[in-house]
Order: sequence, then structure tokens, then C-alpha cells
Amino acid sequence: MKVNVHAVNFNVDRKLVGYVQGRMDKLEKYYDRVVCSDVFFKLDNSSIKENKIAEIKISVPGDEFIVKKQCKSFEEAVELAADSIERLLVKRKQKVRAHS
Repeated sequence: MKVNVHAVNFNVDRKLVGYVQGRMDKLEKYYDRVVCSDVFFKLDNSSIKENKIAEIKISVPGDEFIVKKQCKSFEEAVELAADSIERLLVKRKQKVRAHS
């Protein structure tokens, strides 16, 4: 799956990009018709510790899913967002099967 990583106002290190690619590749076992995915990283300018935001946008034929999570680390935010996307993809797959 093609994964585009975007960081808003800062540079992402290769370790994080590799982590994101590996985590997104796991999503293909839940729904194999994913066209592409975009992952956006943002830093919230507030005083709270949970200021790292990961937003995942996944495109499947005929639909698009967007999940946004805010945590203490980007890895944790990606993990939570990917878990939510997994559930959405499983629901989508069951819905497609029901109509076939």
C-alpha cells in the first residue's frame, strides 16, 4: 500500500516513517482493496503533554475514512488511529460482503 507521510511545520525522522509504513501495511489483512493512505503529523501548541496529533486518511474504492488521535507520542497516536481504522475496514468489508 502506498503511504504518504506529511509533517506540518517540522521534519519526520526515518524511524517514525518506517514505523508508520509497517503499521499501515498490517491494515491490508483486514481489507485488501485500500488504494492509498495519508498520515499527517501535527504538534498542538498547548501546554498539555498530549500535544502530538496523528491523522490517518485511508482511501478505498467508493469511500474515504479519516481518523484523528492526540497522544503523548506520535507512535502511540498512530497505533490508536490504526486500531480505529482497522475496525472501520472490518465493518466496510462485512458491508461489501453482505451486498454481494
